[in-house]
Amino acid sequence: MQKTSARLLSLLSLLQARRDWPGALLAERLGVSPRTVRRDVDRLRELGYPIASAKGPDGGYRLDAGSDLPPLLFDDEQAVALAVALRIATTNGAGVEDAAERALHTVRQVMPARLRRRIDSLQVTAVEPPNARPNAQVDSGVLMALGAAVHAREVLRFDYVPASPPEDGRDTGGPPRRVEPHHLVTWAGRWYLVAWDLDRADWRTFRADRIAPRTPTGPRFTPRELPGGDVGAFVLNRFQGADGSGGWPCRGEVILALPADAVSRYTRDGIVEELGPDRCRLVLGSWSWPALAAALGRFDADMEIVGPDRLREACARLARRYAAAAGGAPGGRPRTRA
Repeated sequence: MQKTSARLLSLLSLLQARRDWPGALLAERLGVSPRTVRRDVDRLRELGYPIASAKGPDGGYRLDAGSDLPPLLFDDEQAVALAVALRIATTNGAGVEDAAERALHTVRQVMPARLRRRIDSLQVTAVEPPNARPNAQVDSGVLMALGAAVHAREVLRFDYVPASPPEDGRDTGGPPRRVEPHHLVTWAGRWYLVAWDLDRADWRTFRADRIAPRTPTGPRFTPRELPGGDVGAFVLNRFQGADGSGGWPCRGEVILALPADAVSRYTRDGIVEELGPDRCRLVLGSWSWPALAAALGRFDADMEIVGPDRLREACARLARRYAAAAGGAPGGRPRTRA
């Protein structure tokens, strides 16, 4: 039989692993009598763990939530996972960075040396592209309010701060928005609320850092079906400017004078087909035809446009603009000035 202290830790670990435990099954797992289980449960209660009992022949025990946070017990994998999650939370822009850093320090202090070395070897640095805007910080209270409304399926009212408020301080946000909140998501380092806008009768995405929730929330609602059924695809389509059909609004096909493997390394969501050692077919999408033409030009190779005509027109417009910007005619002759 285990010593009392070790047995208490084993019992606590079992109670945390599932919601309900029959007393007989706990006794079997611990290799003790049901009477010993009852005594150990009483000891855990004295230490502050809220353990509820169910009476009857099939009675058992349940670890409930309490008003205070008692000591927690984690196995090695859980402790490492918790520390990794806290490390990531210090860089995610959710407004909990300082709290996550303090929690990580607390967890690290009580870890055995073998786990502390594993955690210390993980250093996370948030790197943004050179032209990226800094992540907008969101108040954690706002995130909790949005998440609670999504979970409760209650109509949410909020003020939406404009992207660029006027310098004279005028409030141009308009009346409060009324939405049916469906999902809270992150995209490119920012938090967004996906919701059905009741006043505009359409789906919308709102930046969480611009939301100021109002209380109380509205009545409960029956969730509508999100277009496409997948929130990830829905958000991706919205940021690509797509119409919900599942892809970019502008798609074109070209033949490039480059090997397929060279093109595929620099194409995230395009389709590359090998046509020969130095030729490939590329199908690529973008949010506009000029943007697609510019994206194709970055391959710095001869190309044949298969279609559509709008892509040809966009390439022609860019060619004229680039020639004008270079100060010469398309044939390369410099312009003369009077």
